[in-house]
Amino acid sequence: MLRRYETIYSPAVGRDMQVLAYGHYGDPLIVFPSGGGAFHDFEDNGMIDAIAWLIDAGKLKVYCPESLDNESWLSGNDPHWKAVRHNAYQAFVLDNLVPAIRYDCHDDNIKIALTGCSIGAYHAVNFALKYPEIFPYALGMSGRYDVAKFAGHSESEEVYFNNPTAYVANFHDGHLDYVRAHTHIALVCGQGAWEHKSLEDTHRLADLLAEKQISHERDIWGQDVEHHWYWWRKQIAYHLGKALEP
Repeated sequence: MLRRYETIYSPAVGRDMQVLAYGHYGDPLIVFPSGGGAFHDFEDNGMIDAIAWLIDAGKLKVYCPESLDNESWLSGNDPHWKAVRHNAYQAFVLDNLVPAIRYDCHDDNIKIALTGCSIGAYHAVNFALKYPEIFPYALGMSGRYDVAKFAGHSESEEVYFNNPTAYVANFHDGHLDYVRAHTHIALVCGQGAWEHKSLEDTHRLADLLAEKQISHERDIWGQDVEHHWYWWRKQIAYHLGKALEP
């Protein structure tokens, strides 16, 4: 398997951002680390091995950027300033990472799938709902989708427009139709140890997506399924295999 380490400079973040990339050919996938995790989290925890069969078959190219969670949502700052720093990360993804991936794939318009676990799932789903024209598919595993629950309550617009459980409830007219037409959200969660917060958020967001008739799948695994890499390896292999196999 081709494995590459690269850095991409982000003016918004103010430094180089580290990325691991895997594969020669295939549909591009951005992987967001779990909360506060490093760009090598997926490799270290066997997630790349879990989908190696798709990468080796030329069906998938995977890009693992570092997160900015410890400077944004998981920092000790006021929620407004957490969101402001998150928006710098958003600028990195949209203005730097996406163009780099499209250049690497030799396609200036290629669509990019997203995935992640825990807060990484939040990033995947948030980007897909806000920018469906770029990201047509997001797989969220054991996600936390209510920013207020892990970053604090705020009336800030910057927080609101990055909180799926808030803004999806107010989707209407043109943007709602656009989201309906362009993206699909897969929400996966177990019912075992350490999953109760993620399970609550998963059901809440899935209910909102159903109410708004946004394409989605709610996949709730058993009571033995914990908030753990062991289960995320199984979930990512199952869902990406299903999405990519004819």
